Amino acid sequence: MSGIQILLFTLILFIGIYFLVRLKQRLYDIVLLSSMVLLAITLVLFPAITNSVAKWLNVGRGADLIFYLSILTFWYLSLKLYVRVRRLERLFTEIVRNDALKEIHKLGTNPQLRDEEQPGKI
Repeated sequence: MSGIQILLFTLILFIGIYFLVRLKQRLYDIVLLSSMVLLAITLVLFPAITNSVAKWLNVGRGADLIFYLSILTFWYLSLKLYVRVRRLERLFTEIVRNDALKEIHKLGTNPQLRDEEQPGKI
């Protein structure tokens, strides 16, 4: 094994262990992560596999194939995270809006609270 293979192998294992500990018991995520870690370790230990697959797909080199797949993967993850953030923003807005409406309703039914909580009134 070359130095870069040892380094990549070690980093892949650390990343895999870190996320397995963080994911706890989500079966889908654990299976997906385990598959990715095993694939990465296999490709690091046997780089000729990427060259064979690249030739089969009419890509110049295995490194190019990995690069193209990485771009697509990061693009997919970026879009997935964007959609999740937008959904959380909408949820947060709805929660704040409902809380504000409850507060207005509560203040509207109790005139004493309304006078006490108005800023600037003494």
